[in-house]
This record gives sequence, structure tokens and C-alpha cells, in this order.
Amino acid sequence: MSFPFRRCASSISARRWTENDHQSALDARSSRALASRACLLRRSRRTPSDAVGEALHVLRMSGAFYCRSELTAPWGATMPAMPGCLWFHVVTEGRCLLEVGDDLLELGLGDIVLIPPGGGHVMRSEPDVSAPSVLAIAHELSGDNYALLRYGGGGAQTVLVCGAVKFAHPAARTLVGLLPELIHIPVSPLSGRLQDTVRLIAAEAEEMRPGGEAVLTRLADVLVIQAIRAWLETAPRTGWIGALADPQIGRALAQLHRDPTKDWTVASLAAEAAMSRSAFAARFTEIVGESAMAYVTRWRMNLALDRLGEGATVARIAAELGYRSEAAFSRAFTRVVGEPPSAARRRAA
Repeated sequence: MSFPFRRCASSISARRWTENDHQSALDARSSRALASRACLLRRSRRTPSDAVGEALHVLRMSGAFYCRSELTAPWGATMPAMPGCLWFHVVTEGRCLLEVGDDLLELGLGDIVLIPPGGGHVMRSEPDVSAPSVLAIAHELSGDNYALLRYGGGGAQTVLVCGAVKFAHPAARTLVGLLPELIHIPVSPLSGRLQDTVRLIAAEAEEMRPGGEAVLTRLADVLVIQAIRAWLETAPRTGWIGALADPQIGRALAQLHRDPTKDWTVASLAAEAAMSRSAFAARFTEIVGESAMAYVTRWRMNLALDRLGEGATVARIAAELGYRSEAAFSRAFTRVVGEPPSAARRRAA
């Protein structure tokens, strides 16, 4: 294939130049230069944070439940394990102790805690206070997933906004799965935006007005995303998170996540990363820990799992993901997931 400028040069050499020809050539060269600069500018704007932003964009969550807790000392409560969920707690008044495994933290006003694996933990007003399961303590229910808890011995008050949320999208689940078992964000000058959200939550919780549950739960969702973003800003740039932050691999991942049904190849992903095919393949495997096409297939099968849970047929999912036949999709799904689509659908039902 010959490039346009070569065809142009051949044509020009075969005829006599005029002043108009010269001006036209200059105009064409200028147009090409402007187009090239625009292309480079667009590429330069695709920063390493683009792929991280894509991951954050899909952190849409559904609440297992949210709870505003008005607690008076002495008090204690055990939060059960919630596999597949992320626990969060915000202290909007007072203080308390948090026990997660062998870790013991004292939380104060404005502190935020995330427990990404949904592991069980204990909260108390002071050490050694009895801590029954929070599920055994009477709640005032308001809607299907919001409750008000008033509990304790009548002493100093602590107010918490708590919840357990879950994520559906594969990118969100992958990201949350990489978070540490405990994220504690104390009040500090560096957490200004987080504290703005905390203040809004505290104000809404203090005086529940009509629609307050909806406002509070949405603010809590925003807070969780802000807290994860704050952690990402200081997280080690290794593994999948390192791949997202990489200027070239991250750009390819962002495009894949935006359009997983495209007929991706190593060459097309390398083009997105502005790398040679061999250099991209080697760097992708080094950072991510698996080959690019293995990642593409696994990503699609995660999407397929979600679609099966939503009730989509195998034929429809196969077509959506670009497979030529239902059988080819089923073979790929079974190889990656470890069971056929029919079994995965029954399990998700």
C-alpha cells in the first residue's frame, strides 16, 4: 500500500509547477500538519487516568442496606460477613472503636472506613463491651434497604451512617477485589472533598426530611467512590491497577472496557496503545500477568456472567459478544468460568 504523500509526490513530478500549484501544495501541507497536530493533541489528552476513570465510572452500586445508627454508651455491635459486598462506616458524631481481625482503630468525628471484602467486624463504644449481632438489634425500617437504629445504655452519643453495598460490573468487582481489607480515611486537610460529603451526610442524617433516605443513600454512594478514588491516588502501581495507570497499556484497556464486543486482536489493541504488536504483547503480559487475548476473553466472560444473571439467553449473549455461534461461545465460557452457561444461569437465579 502506498501512502498518500507518495502518490502526491509522483503526480507533482510529472507536470510543471505554477504559482497556484505551489500555493495549493502549501495549503495541503498545512492542512495535513494541522490534522496531525490535532491527532497528537487528542492522544495527549488520553492520560493514564483515563482507564482508572473508566473503572471508577462503573462503580455503580446497589445497596444491600443502609443504616443510620444513633448509639449511646455503652454499646457494641457485630457486623456479619457480607461476601461480595463492601461495608462502609462514617462517623458523623462522637467516637467509637473498630475491630477488624487483629486491627483495632479508634474512629473520630468525620472518619471514614471501608471494608471492601465485606468481612465481619465489631464496633464498640469502649473495649470489652458486649457486641451482639447487629441483625439481632431492633431497627426501624424505612423502605426495603434503609433502617434507623437506636441502641445503647444512655451515655455519650455516637452517630454513624453505615451500609453494605455491592457492585455488578466486572471492572468494579475487579477493582474492589484489589482493595486492602481495611481502608481508613481520617479527617485531614487533604480529605477536603470527602469531608464536604461527610458534612452533607451528617446534616441530612440529623434532620430526616421527606425523601431523606434517598438523599442519604445517594450521598453514601458518592462517599464510597470518593474514598476509593482517594485510595487509588496513593495505591502501589502494580498488577491490574498498575496496568490501568500505565500511559499505553491503560489506554488500550480503557478502549477494551468501553467496547468489549469489538473484534479485538493483539494488533488492534497495540494500535490503541501506539506500540508495536510484539512490544505491546510483552508489556501487557508483564504488567497484567496474562496475555492480552486471555484478558479479552476473561473480560467478556465476566460480562456474560452478568447478562446470564439478568436473564439473557445464551444465543443473545453470544451474538452480543461477537461469537459466530452459540457453541463457540459456550466452549469459551466453560473454559474460562469452569462451568457451562446453563449451570452458571441456574446458580445466578
